[in-house]
Amino acid sequence: MINERMLGLGKQPNPIRVQFAYGLQRKAEIGEENVYDLSIGNPSIPAPPEVRARIEELLQEPPQQLHAYSMAAGLMNARQAIADNLRERFGIPATAANVYFTAGATAALYITTAAITHPGDEVIVNAPYFTEYKVMIETAQCTCVEVPMRQTDFQLDIDALREAINEKTAAVVINSPNNPVGCIYTQQNIEELAAMLSAKEEELGHPIYLISDEPYREITYGKEVPFTANFYRDTIVCYSWAKSLSLPGERIGYIYVSDNMPDAADVSAAVGGAGRALGFICAPVLFQRVVETCVGLSTDVEAYARNRELLCGILDDLGYDYIEPDGAFYLWVKALEDDSQSFVDKARSHDLLLVQSDCFGVPGWARAGYCVSADTIANSRKAWAALKADYE
Repeated sequence: MINERMLGLGKQPNPIRVQFAYGLQRKAEIGEENVYDLSIGNPSIPAPPEVRARIEELLQEPPQQLHAYSMAAGLMNARQAIADNLRERFGIPATAANVYFTAGATAALYITTAAITHPGDEVIVNAPYFTEYKVMIETAQCTCVEVPMRQTDFQLDIDALREAINEKTAAVVINSPNNPVGCIYTQQNIEELAAMLSAKEEELGHPIYLISDEPYREITYGKEVPFTANFYRDTIVCYSWAKSLSLPGERIGYIYVSDNMPDAADVSAAVGGAGRALGFICAPVLFQRVVETCVGLSTDVEAYARNRELLCGILDDLGYDYIEPDGAFYLWVKALEDDSQSFVDKARSHDLLLVQSDCFGVPGWARAGYCVSADTIANSRKAWAALKADYE
């Protein structure tokens, strides 16, 4: 017999991917210019030119050398480049031994969760949260505990988190800049979280790991993103270059186990063991070598800032309510009815593709991604207007 849980996941895939697949089908039917696909975080901004130059340089090497396996954790020179970058940017005493290359941030999250939990543990997420967190937690046979963020400013609700933590709590997952809201947790908010978690560790007598999911770290609009590992010793960072270098399809990222952690060596070994058990070893070597020299680069964030301004202007003109994002490239739009799925379905009838908020753990909102072309956003005005008219 096949695994019933996996069958269910296959028959009901990620709602973001469902909308994206529908968008591809619809574009083939009526033309790409007539579909306003704001569903998936697929960057439209090109990678920095240094990325292409590095790829072309590497392609001149002998294939048997270029395409050979790396160590399970990745090439040492590339891991050292990441550690050097973290040390230079954030002042943390990062070492290559605590860096593990992964096939993107999702693989990093799955490996990390498997490494630090036992079946029956609880892992806390802050709602709204990226929809796949629950899948990864339940795959590790743990319970996903949802704690709402503060609705006034979409910061972490420290009191609610404190109440949710108990002897079964293995980890807390945070994501800043946040997908889907675009909020950035302030340094004060992170410091309060760190103090609370440290006190809870002492009270309960076991580590509570902080999993910091950071694929949007470089996509910000003027606000600083605190580096969480500088404030809480038991932090594990999961990162991807999908957004910062516009390389989502290349699936390259890393796990960094904070060197400030007392048991960092053992946690890193557990990360390696989880990577082995899950089959996540030897991340794409070509792109390990690309990021080795491009680790400090970032894509053109100003292009996203212009898109943000354009989309916000359209929604302001039409009278929509939304949360203006400080980072990432998503707009959290208040649905015009309580049923977010119904709202998104009505939008789809106008070929405007959004993602309903229930899959992010809260009702009544929709996510609109503005990492598309400026023309797509400008042309979507008529669809937003038609959607608004449906409710008037």
